Formats: sequence, structure tokens, C-alpha cells
Amino acid sequence: MKVTIITPEERTRAFALPKVKKPETIGAQKLSVRYVVEKPETEGRPRRFLEIFAAILKHTNYRFVLDHYIRVSAKCSRCATACQVYLATGDDRDIPCHRSELLLSVYRRHFTMSGILRGRLTSDPGLTDEKIQEMAESFYNCTACRRCSLECPVGIDHGLVTHLGRYILSEMGIVPRALAVSVHEQLEGASGNTSGITLPALKDSLEFLTDDMEEARGVRIEFPLDVENADYIFYAPVSDYMMEADTLMGIAAVMHATGGSWTIGTKNFDGINYGLFYNDQILENVLLRLEQEANRLQAKGILIGECGHASRVAKFFYPTFCGARSPRPVVNIMEYTWQALKDGRLKLDPNVISETVTYHDPCNYARSGWIIDKPREIVKAFCKNYVEMTPSGKDNICCGGGGGTVSIDEVRAYRTTVGGRAKAEQIRATGAKYVIAPCANCKKQLRELVEDQKLDCEIVGLHDLIWKAIVFPETDTTAKTGTDAE
Repeated sequence: MKVTIITPEERTRAFALPKVKKPETIGAQKLSVRYVVEKPETEGRPRRFLEIFAAILKHTNYRFVLDHYIRVSAKCSRCATACQVYLATGDDRDIPCHRSELLLSVYRRHFTMSGILRGRLTSDPGLTDEKIQEMAESFYNCTACRRCSLECPVGIDHGLVTHLGRYILSEMGIVPRALAVSVHEQLEGASGNTSGITLPALKDSLEFLTDDMEEARGVRIEFPLDVENADYIFYAPVSDYMMEADTLMGIAAVMHATGGSWTIGTKNFDGINYGLFYNDQILENVLLRLEQEANRLQAKGILIGECGHASRVAKFFYPTFCGARSPRPVVNIMEYTWQALKDGRLKLDPNVISETVTYHDPCNYARSGWIIDKPREIVKAFCKNYVEMTPSGKDNICCGGGGGTVSIDEVRAYRTTVGGRAKAEQIRATGAKYVIAPCANCKKQLRELVEDQKLDCEIVGLHDLIWKAIVFPETDTTAKTGTDAE
């Protein structure tokens, strides 16, 4: 993968401190990072960092992983060839194994017998405040896409190390305000969700979408609320209810056309889980709220919308944190749609979408090899002009806003100049009119990337296009065909 290195002017713009960070604030917080931090600890940081690190090691399984990582080479730099951040900056500090070594060296020095003895013999003071500041900056330069893990010859998951580093820092108050404020509203606020959307606002939005769908396609499609014993309780990123109308209409249309049994819970309708990006305790608490709502409505399964991180968290962490021997099945909406298409319960008009279409693999779907082929089979079933990105699938290039960085608006210049540079070049090479990005975070990042990098394309969700092309059953006698709707 070849990426054009940023120019000095682009570097200055990408790494500039935002205007909202006043010199006096930086001085008071003793923290010169580009993201806004509210109330970080300022005194005794090295001691506090080590106390938190020790507590995490005591109560989790991270020690087992770190013991393995420090016993193998973490400095060969083969991961550099896969890191789009390093390829854009050419800065050795952006090589994934260099970033991981920032934390691994602390573990080696302070939490192994050999490191402690060597430190005493050499009078090595160990962790310093300067090292903590370097970690605070470096860990949020990473998109946590984990593409580097595919190249590591000894299997080090640098994304996991980045996550652990962020976890420790967050317990010291060193966390982007955008993430912290959203999580506080979700777990302790009146609305109970990351965007502060009230239940009346949600109902108004769903009613509007229902009316809009009936006007556009002649079919009355309701969004079911608080239905007990449904096959699925549906969780989407709450921002979708205000910002991704076509995605939601496409999902509702699929459920209607296939006779799906589903419901949205009014006590918790937010699938976002920022804990994946910086704190395991947050991740667990948000999952427990998800489970609580599923229990309240006695749902048989969990259906996640077009959100990569929400899907990954529910699929891989829900069974662990919610402690069930036989947890509810977790299904992503693309899996549901693919199965319905395969079973003949869903029909799509192949004459609606004539433009060139390409598909972006969200890292949280594809990196593990979980959801790769199914969305492509859906797209090819009704889009005549499909073109593949290179590389793609498990080896995909991140949108540039992964790891929660897309939520940090003050680093937008970095995200679209450095983090998303490789993605912009990849999209431009396809010449596609529609770029399908079935992930809420990817949609936001790629739309900003399109604007900042002057790309000539439109970012859509998979179900945005399905909404245009879906053919409703003949029982919906007033339904308009996809072609008519166009």
C-alpha cells in the first residue's frame, strides 16, 4: 500500500493545537495534547499511573497478555508497512510497535522482577511525567484499526495495547472530553444515551420517518416500541435517529418486507458503547444496560444496526460481561438482510441503482474476518456496477476515524489529513459514485474526508441503497416500486 507522505504545511495543520485549548489551560492541566480534556489529574502522575496499572493487572487478565508480549520482539517494525498513520507521516513515533513499547516498557520496568532489580542497580527512575504525556498524545494518534496485527510475526495486538494505555489514562482523567461527556450522559444523564435524545424526540423522529416512508413508497411501516417477546430487540447508534434517516428507513423496510419480529426499547435505545475505545468498566456498564432492557422486554435476540463498534462489542463482549451460559444471539442487520435475501424473503430491484458502487469494510466487522462477503453479495444482487477497493476485506484500510477518534471534532484536521489519507486515495482510485459504509462512525469520518479531500462521491449506508431498491410484497397493494420511487 503506497501513501503520499504529508507536506510540511499539512503536518502543521494536522498537528496544530485547537483554538479551544488556551495556553493558560494547557499550563494549568500540564497536558499539551490536541484533544480537549476536562479535569485531568496534575500532581503525582507517575505514581498514580502505576497505582492504576497495578489495580488493573490485579483484577483483569491483562498481565497474561503483557507477560507474553514483553518476551517476544516488539521492535521489528514490520507493522509499519500496514499502518496508514505511519505511511502518511513517515514519523518513527507512529510505528505501531514503537507506540506499544511506550506501555510495554513501563510494565517491564515496574511490574517484572528483572525490571525492578535492573532499575535499582542502574538507578533508573522509571516512569516520568514526560513519558505519560507522550502516551497521552500517541495513543490517540492511533485509530485502533488493528491492521498492524496482521503483519506482526509474533502476534502482538497493538490495538489492544493502545486500548489498555487509554484505559489507564482515563482513570487519571486523561480522556477526550467528547468521549467522557457522552458516556456520562449515557450512564448518568436524564436521557440515558450519548446524544442526549429524549424519548419524545425519538418518538417524533420515528413518526416522521413512518410518514415519510408512506409518502415515498406507499407503504405504512411502523417502528415497534416496547413489544414484549419479540425475536429481536433493536439497538442502533442513537445518532442515527436524527442523522441517518435513509439507513433507518431501509432497515425498517427490510423488517417489514420479511415479517421480522422486532422492537425498540424506550428505556434504552442507544447501541453506542464508547467503552471499547478507552475504558473496560464503561464497556461493561453499557453492556449491562443493554442486557437490562433486553430482559425487561424478554427479547429472544439482539439485533444491531449499521454500527461497527456496537456490533463488535455486542457480538464478542456481551456473552462475557453479561455472564450468561447461553447468552442471547447477537445478529448484525447485514447478516439478517443477507439471510432474508438468500431465503427468498427479500427482493431488490436491479434497475434502480445504475451508478458505480464500492464497499468500505469497517474495521470492527472485517478485521476479525466476521462480516466480509455477505454485504458484498447483497450489493451485487441489485447494483449493476460494483467495483472493489484494493486492499479490502480483512486487510481493509481504516476510514481514519477509528478507535473513537471520529467523535473528537478538534482533531478533524488530523483525521482527514493523516488518519484518512490512505482511505481518500483508495476511494478516489475506484471512481465510485456511491461509497457504502455500513458503520455510523465510518459514515461521519468518510463524509468529512470527502469534504476535506475534495472527493467526488456520496457516502451511504448499505440500507440506504436497499431502501431505494426494495420490492415490497404484493400484499402491500399501494406500494410503489423502487423505480417509481426514484
